[in-house]
Amino acid sequence: MNPVFVEDSIALLKAMIRIPSLSKEEEVVSDMICQKLALWGYQPSREGNNVWIRSSRWDENLPTILLNSHVDTVRPAKAWTFDPFGAEEVDGKLIGLGSNDAGASVVSLLCAFRHLDQKQQSYNLIYCASSEEEISGINGVSSVLKHFGHLSLAVVGEPTGMQMAVAEKGLVVLDCEAKGKLGHAARNEGENAIYKALADIQTLTGLSFPNQSKLLGPVKITVTQIEAGTQHNVVPDSCKFVLDVRTNEYYSNNEVHETISQAISSEVTPRSFRLNSSSIPVDHPFVQRGILLGLSPYGSPTTSDQAVIPCNSVKIGPGESARSHTADEFIYLDEIRKGIDIYIQLLDQLQL
Repeated sequence: MNPVFVEDSIALLKAMIRIPSLSKEEEVVSDMICQKLALWGYQPSREGNNVWIRSSRWDENLPTILLNSHVDTVRPAKAWTFDPFGAEEVDGKLIGLGSNDAGASVVSLLCAFRHLDQKQQSYNLIYCASSEEEISGINGVSSVLKHFGHLSLAVVGEPTGMQMAVAEKGLVVLDCEAKGKLGHAARNEGENAIYKALADIQTLTGLSFPNQSKLLGPVKITVTQIEAGTQHNVVPDSCKFVLDVRTNEYYSNNEVHETISQAISSEVTPRSFRLNSSSIPVDHPFVQRGILLGLSPYGSPTTSDQAVIPCNSVKIGPGESARSHTADEFIYLDEIRKGIDIYIQLLDQLQL
């Protein structure tokens, strides 16, 4: 592991933290990453706020591995006691917005790319620093996959404690509306849409999907928002509620939508079917190498860019998921160094 590359990576992360890069506002940080890549001798490609580079020893006859993580962040919570953009180093920790999710992965994957690119590998590499992951945006990595050709494997950098998420739940958000009739609350008039919605919600609490995943568990339906009524004395004719549905590998988002639509009387409208569940066989060479290194495969309940990358993929990166989107977010510098080392051990001379 080249110590200069490692220090470059830590310096790059500090620079990234100091540039606000909320989802859809990543232009300046992407400019900076392009400049760094050019300074280090690469010819970066860019579309929107997605930046990528390819192996210097590209061979069309070899399979291709994608190394991907995202540069966008959520908005800083009000409870921050440090400057979210200060990139302060305290007791071995680098504190700043996006340090853990997922800046540490961005720079660690890039460092691994630079190391692996120094010699011929049995595969091609593409490194991509992508945008809009935090909002599952259409202008993120999915918008540039067309430039990458056929991918045999993707390594998606997210804070997993450098354990291997070999399966990931999908997500479909459903907007539901129960409809009734307006009436005066003092008289027996109208049809109360709230009561209709409550009946449907009760049905959903008992609705189950028979196929449960060993890694991901069952399909999970959660009511997360509800809205109804205009004033206290009017029986509402509409009650809207939102379902957050986390799917496993046995059901597509489309299938889950159809089942829920048939089970309740409310109208059910999906926002998108894009974020389906993903998984990789445990006997895949990358996963097997990770197991030999002592890494644990597990199923992740959260979604990432894995959901839109149409090939075998593993989610793995430095940091901890519990720190993501929290006040005073941080990454240990040693976690970055360890992450770089593990990425290199997983990938160097890997045979696909």
